Amino acid sequence: MDGETLNIRKMIAENNEKKQSKMRFERFIPVLLLLIASVSIFTTVAIIYILVTESFKFFQIVPIIDFFTGTVLKPLSATPSFGVLPLLLGTFTSSFIAILVALPIGLLSAIYLSEYAPQKVSNLCKPILELLAGIPTIVYGFFAFTFVTPMLKYLIPGLEATNILSPGMVMGVMITPMIASLSEDAMRSVPNHLREGALAMGSTKLEVVIKIVIPSAISGIIASVVLAISRAIGETMIVTIASGSTKNLTFDVTQSMQTMTAYIVEVTGGDAPAGSTIYYSLYAVALTLFSFTFLMNIIANYISKKYKAHYE
Repeated sequence: MDGETLNIRKMIAENNEKKQSKMRFERFIPVLLLLIASVSIFTTVAIIYILVTESFKFFQIVPIIDFFTGTVLKPLSATPSFGVLPLLLGTFTSSFIAILVALPIGLLSAIYLSEYAPQKVSNLCKPILELLAGIPTIVYGFFAFTFVTPMLKYLIPGLEATNILSPGMVMGVMITPMIASLSEDAMRSVPNHLREGALAMGSTKLEVVIKIVIPSAISGIIASVVLAISRAIGETMIVTIASGSTKNLTFDVTQSMQTMTAYIVEVTGGDAPAGSTIYYSLYAVALTLFSFTFLMNIIANYISKKYKAHYE
């Protein structure tokens, strides 16, 4: 009897030890998860710190007013000039062309996949459409330079070998899956009883899409467009290869223009000695680019939360 009591006590003691070790492990898990989650925060803070501190050195040499209002960018000239407006115009022009291409294609694709396509067709077409997002951007760049630009020359004889039109159009193709996929998800989240109620009252399928589905999913659609624009603003390889490095301040899309990302690639290519003004201009342009993309993401999140429809 005493032996059985000893065994029971031993088993209880072992179970208590196991519970205590599990509790110690469970207490450690939140700390581990917090450290892992903090990596992205620390990385963002480190990036902002580097950009701000290095940009401050640049603005000690070049006044911030001259940087943001200057129309001439000649960093390697005997009398260098550091106006960022040509880069801003090139970036916004290419992004505007991209969204002109991506918005109708992406939105109409989302409408078809969400409202018209049979389930089998949707299951087949959506992965194929999303394959476009998996193509390396350098491939898109060579496609724009070697195929799209020569093809456009037949339609626009004055088109330069490097121009902003061709990479803008190809960027539009690249960001189309983002608009299509996110917009389709927003449309699919609209409850079916809204569609059925409109159809029961005599509305056509197209009227249901235009008057019910799109207004109900508008927050997700707008957020997808803003995120797509942000993606286009930050694109690097397509514009680096196909748009050239001429720092033109022009609205002529047939000419060569340079974007902020292409300028960063040019400066980091080895022509700028460390500690020089052109070297620090790299950080000033990068900070400007970061600010725009960060602002676009904030706007997308704000729109998504503010205009998100709630259903009972």
